[in-house]
Amino acid sequence: MKIWSIAFGLAVSVAMMAATVHAQAPVKATDFPAPKPAFPGQTNAPAPNKPSPAFKVETLVQRLSSPWTFAFLPDGKLLLTERNGTMRVAQMNGVYSAPIAGVPGVKVVAAQSLHDVELDPHFSENRVIYFTYFAPPEGEDPAVWPNDYFYARVTDLPLAERRTHSIGTERVAKARLSEDEKRLEDVQTILEGVDRRIVFAPDGTMYITGADRFRFYDSKMDATDHEINDPDVLRNFTGRVARINPDGTIPKDNPFMGVATVLPETFSYGLRDPDGAAINPATGQLWVVEHGPLGGDRVLIIRPGSNDGWPNVSYGRQYSGALVGTGAHAKEGVDQPVYFWYPDIAPSSALFYTGDMFPEWKGNLFVGSLVGKCLIRLVLDGDHVVAEEHLLTNLGQRIRDVRQGPDGAIYLLTDGGSVLKLTPKT
Repeated sequence: MKIWSIAFGLAVSVAMMAATVHAQAPVKATDFPAPKPAFPGQTNAPAPNKPSPAFKVETLVQRLSSPWTFAFLPDGKLLLTERNGTMRVAQMNGVYSAPIAGVPGVKVVAAQSLHDVELDPHFSENRVIYFTYFAPPEGEDPAVWPNDYFYARVTDLPLAERRTHSIGTERVAKARLSEDEKRLEDVQTILEGVDRRIVFAPDGTMYITGADRFRFYDSKMDATDHEINDPDVLRNFTGRVARINPDGTIPKDNPFMGVATVLPETFSYGLRDPDGAAINPATGQLWVVEHGPLGGDRVLIIRPGSNDGWPNVSYGRQYSGALVGTGAHAKEGVDQPVYFWYPDIAPSSALFYTGDMFPEWKGNLFVGSLVGKCLIRLVLDGDHVVAEEHLLTNLGQRIRDVRQGPDGAIYLLTDGGSVLKLTPKT
């Protein structure tokens, strides 16, 4: 039996549960000294020398139900996912469809739900889409479960039991969107064990990010068990990036191919909850933004076989206030983040801007913020963050997703159920 088939989906995202988790937490990140960065500019970058150009915000769609992401269809419409397990097609005039038929049953519990959707690069010819979701266990109907179920059934269990306790399965699926855009056809599962962002690499392979199944591992952790030292446990059960071909097969140059104790799709590991991912057009590398625990949200460059540290290395703390592992911020063999935030911003998404509509923003990394209720602009010099600017703070909206449209405008999805469009103010 594969490791993922006995694993459970312990993916409690700060993105969806920040209010619940922080309401229960007896401490705040600001109760502790801010961690010292490993190098200058790794956190608290200054404001840009030149602020962003004036822009206007247009509301295109409203009253969506807990939306998670969207993709641009060739006909100018949007293909949207909602956490409750529905997909819809929305027009730019605000009209959106009834739920698309044929979407597999989804279990919604904590942060687990229907997540990303991406079009195949040849969608215009084959109408194929890819999406990620959380499937209920065999024999269980799709449903929305309360968060207290999750805490009682998962996070309160001893660490060793969590790896064998199943509440559902993370899946990546492909399907064909019908010509009339009303149903999915020929739905196929192409990977299990990860269910966050899908990103197509320049070589045509697919990266899929997955959240950590140990994220609350200190709730029942033995006082002497400060670190997870089994490399196979780390590679298979911590958050990771998987890499597959669009048909679900494994690329032959994956870093752990031929290692019997590691899932062959694993590309990197040691992540916690990578909700945002994008290809840096300057390098072709995958960049990921992820939720830390109590503090320590990170921006990471994903390299083949890299260990990004969790749960042994972190710039945050457990929600109880306890140290993560031994409290180390760095460790031999562990990649450092490009950037981190302390306290949390709850990053939800990532976009490298490449358009011409905002020439001042070309090459910048945009990050949606849930707790910060803003859009964050990071100015880069190579792989280093040199400036940080918070946009749309006046809206008071949790930014769930950020995408660049075919027209070069920036489109945003809010937790409140709206699609927004940013264009230059003339």
